[in-house]
Amino acid sequence: MALKTSDNKKQLMGKNSIVIFLIVSAVLAVGLLIALSFYNRIFGPNVTTDLEQGVELYLPTNPDFQEVLGLLQHSGAIDDLKGFIWVARRKSYNDAPKGGRYLLTNGMSNNELVNMLRAGLQAPVNVTFNNIRTHQELAGQLARRLEPDSTAFLETLNDKEFLEELGFEPHTVLGMILPNTYQMYWTTSPEAFLKRMHSEHQRFWNEERLQKASELRLTPIQIATLASIVDEETIREDEKPRVAGLYLNRLDKGIRLQADPTIKFAMGDFTVKRILNKDLLTDSPYNTYKYAGLPPGPIRMPSVKGIQAVLNHEEHDYLYMCAKDDFSGYHAFAKTLRQHNINAARYRQALNRGRIYR
Repeated sequence: MALKTSDNKKQLMGKNSIVIFLIVSAVLAVGLLIALSFYNRIFGPNVTTDLEQGVELYLPTNPDFQEVLGLLQHSGAIDDLKGFIWVARRKSYNDAPKGGRYLLTNGMSNNELVNMLRAGLQAPVNVTFNNIRTHQELAGQLARRLEPDSTAFLETLNDKEFLEELGFEPHTVLGMILPNTYQMYWTTSPEAFLKRMHSEHQRFWNEERLQKASELRLTPIQIATLASIVDEETIREDEKPRVAGLYLNRLDKGIRLQADPTIKFAMGDFTVKRILNKDLLTDSPYNTYKYAGLPPGPIRMPSVKGIQAVLNHEEHDYLYMCAKDDFSGYHAFAKTLRQHNINAARYRQALNRGRIYR
């Protein structure tokens, strides 16, 4: 009988061991599933997009958490918004979201997404501008690529006190800005933009260019002013050094520039194709028919090629030029007023034949 009791105890203990094993296994399995669920919520993919470059997410400056959630949902790239919220709150991102342009890439996890947004790791935008004639045009182009509106940019471009810190004025600031393509953050403020342009200006005006300007007895802003006239005078890049040389000859001899583009600027109308005698009477310091020397500032944002044309101008004896009568965009150059008058008469006749009276 004792043997049977011992056997029963062994059987009971064996059964208990199995039950305990099963319970422990079940607990471990449940724990593993829970752990896996948490892991997937944190580190599993939560962004789905077919776009190779990713989905753009634009968050305004100083957004609140609800704005972020609304824009994330609107993007259509988030699979599990509740999972994002759970991770964001545990990493305290919901306390102080940052604005900016961010790229949501395929397979990105909540952890990666929150870390990117919390650190404000923006994806820069390409900001391109050229052929700018006015502050309004520049402000409009910038507002299409950056967060601030055109009014904010325009106000800063005309802010005398702020521009004075950079060494410029509202009527000279376009001479500081070099047309190009720049990488910037979408949230770049108008002040930060101009400070960046000032840094680019300082970098551009290296020792070699400053030396060339000095040899011409002109400052960088005066070079930019003359370059802006050259840019408006001819659309032909290969002709710019010759045009620049002509204006430099007139400056050296104390002859008024008599540049038609300055009349258009003074009139506020660059669409005019024919300058009339009455236009030459326009009372403006930019009227180079009335006033000697360079105008107070650029009549447009000068191009880099225009600046280079002035610094590396063509050496010649030309003092006069007139658009060619074939409307090719090139000019007929002359050393004497007599020859210039002949060229000008030909051009006037061509305008008349084309019925171009304004």
